[in-house]
Order: sequence, then C-alpha cells, then structure tokens
Amino acid sequence: MSALIEHVNHWISDPAVLRERLERRPARVGLDTEFIRERTYWPQLALVQLAIDDAASKQEILLIDPLVPGMCAALAPLLTDPSVLKVMHSASEDLIAFKRACGVLPMPLFDTQIAAALAGIGAGMGYQRLVQERLGVALAKGETRSDWLRRPLSSAQLEYAADDVRHLDTLYLDLADKLDALHRRAWHDEDSARLLATAGDNGGERWPHLSLRAAQFLDTAGQRRLLRLLRWRETYARDSDRPRNWILDNELATTLARNPPIDRASLQRQLDAIPKAPRSLTDPLWQALTTPVADEADAPPVRGDDRDKAALRKLQDAVAQISLELGLPDGVLASRRWLEALLDGHDWPGALAGWRRTQLETRLTPLLAGGGSAEASV
Repeated sequence: MSALIEHVNHWISDPAVLRERLERRPARVGLDTEFIRERTYWPQLALVQLAIDDAASKQEILLIDPLVPGMCAALAPLLTDPSVLKVMHSASEDLIAFKRACGVLPMPLFDTQIAAALAGIGAGMGYQRLVQERLGVALAKGETRSDWLRRPLSSAQLEYAADDVRHLDTLYLDLADKLDALHRRAWHDEDSARLLATAGDNGGERWPHLSLRAAQFLDTAGQRRLLRLLRWRETYARDSDRPRNWILDNELATTLARNPPIDRASLQRQLDAIPKAPRSLTDPLWQALTTPVADEADAPPVRGDDRDKAALRKLQDAVAQISLELGLPDGVLASRRWLEALLDGHDWPGALAGWRRTQLETRLTPLLAGGGSAEASV
C-alpha cells in the first residue's frame, strides 16, 4: 500500500509557513520527534516530523525545526486539536519532549507500539521491526545516534527522520482494523490515556526508593533517608535540567542513607573522598538528608526476596494462561512488579485498573486470598 503513495518532504524553518500549511486540518497525522537527552534532565526537542496523507495517495512530510523561535507556538494548535488523531510509535519520551518545548501534549493519540501489543503481534516492538513485519519494508538504521541539534541537518538525517513517520498512517489502518476486529480499541485508548497522563504529571514518582534493589538491605530509618535524598535529587535535577546521576548517583545515595554522617563537616569529608561526588552540593545534600518529608511515615517498605514465591508463581501462571487465551504477548497483561504490588496487599495498581482488572480480577482474587490453586483457577 505504502509503495503507491507519492512522498514529498518539506523542511519548515518559518512559523508562518507552518501555520499556512496547517490551516486545513486532516483527520489524522503521523507524528514523531528527534531529541537529545544525554546531558540534560529534560529531552531537548530537536526536530518534529509530521506526515499528512490525502485522498489522492499523496503524502507530505513536514520536517519542522523547533529551534526556530515561535515554531512550537505555531505547532501547538495542531497538537491539541481534538479533531486530529496523532499517530505515533512508542510515544512516551516524545510526549515529554512536546510538553517541555510546546507546553502541550499531542492528543488524541494512537500509539502503534501499544496497538501492536494489544493486537497480539508483539510487545515493545520497535518501529523498524514493526514496519518490516507488517509492511515488508526495511528501513535504514544509520542515523540513530545522530546529533539532531546541529544545523544544517544532513540529507541522510532528513531522510531517516522522514522514514520515522512515512509509514505510520499505513500502520494505523492495519492495526486499527485488527483492534476493532478484536473489540480492543477501548483497551488501546485507555492505555494511551494513561501514557498521556503520565507525561503530563510533573510531580515525579512518589516512592522512588522502591525501585532501588539495594534499598531492601536498609532498615526503616535508612529507607526514609534514601527517600529524602531521591526526592531532593529529582527536584534538583528537574530545576537545573541535569541528569539525575549527575546530581547524585544511586550508589552514593544508598551509602549516605545506610551510614549517615554525624554532621555537615563529616558529610563534606565523605564527599571529598569520592572523585565524582557532588562536593559543591554539600549544604543542600545535608539539608535533604536530615529533613524529614511530610509523608515518609506512609512510605511502603522495600521488599526483597521475602515474598511467598509459590504465591507469586501461581499469579504468574494464571496471568500466562489468561494471556494465552487472549492471544496477548508475555508482559502485556501484568508485569511481575504489578503482581508483587498485589501480593503486598496494595489495591490494584493504576496500570492494572480498567480493562486489565476486568480480565484478571475473577481469576486472581482467589489466589490473592490464598484460596484455590493455580490449576483450579485457570
């Protein structure tokens, strides 16, 4: 299908030109970005690719330079237009880049990676692989590590960038048909809405210490100190637009939480002894380490290997059986981390709410209550 479409690429470096080209809104667009996130906390939006198909089998690809003043403001009305569906692939970081640069999120959203998973094609599939498997088109990989902030961009970069949106509309038609046939379009829309909500949440993770394996070896006081440090690090990294580990790496944060210095001078000596330690941040580090956060007493404890492994295995087996019945790839229905949260007595995590809970609750509830076996429940 895509081989019959005439493709025309346009470099857009004038906001007025972009506004003129977007005066007539299509029903949907293919959308992608190139960004750099090596030396910053926030992704730096470096290029926006917009594919617009028309009924005459002609496709225009706009390669938009967001570094030009006023360009993001010219793009924002399209991004927020509820009548235009934005087709993207694996959109999570692109959404953050748009939110940071344009102040808005592209919605409504159709994510082809989510759709491929829910259609039973594959979980977490990359764009190139999905295009190859569904459309039989092999895409070049040569510019994946390019410097997208340089100007001018090379012809190879521009062609690679155009390829990233060239096939999105064809993928949409294919995957939307499959989802509709399976009556799973609502599943996709729910997962896409959750993706957008996550990208729009500026609060950060409430309990960041839970994701550090080393935290399980800390006592309660140590876990609370680690929570303070990680929350401070998140805020500082965001405000200074620097990577988290440039502020304070996980190993040092855990060390300080386990063996806290007795005073500021002791902390300074400890930092001076570590070549990559943030010695210039001694004062705010000391303040963070020694100042309780308001809700730290509510923090769930970090669990290690003390869970009931047999109970977890029964949950995993039940999920695997349900996934098989639904034709879903492994990991799409419920991850190990989500099942561990259920075992720990938490309510159904947000990611397990909605359609997933509908599919799982009847089969998992007896196992969570300790009643029945995996065989009896599946």
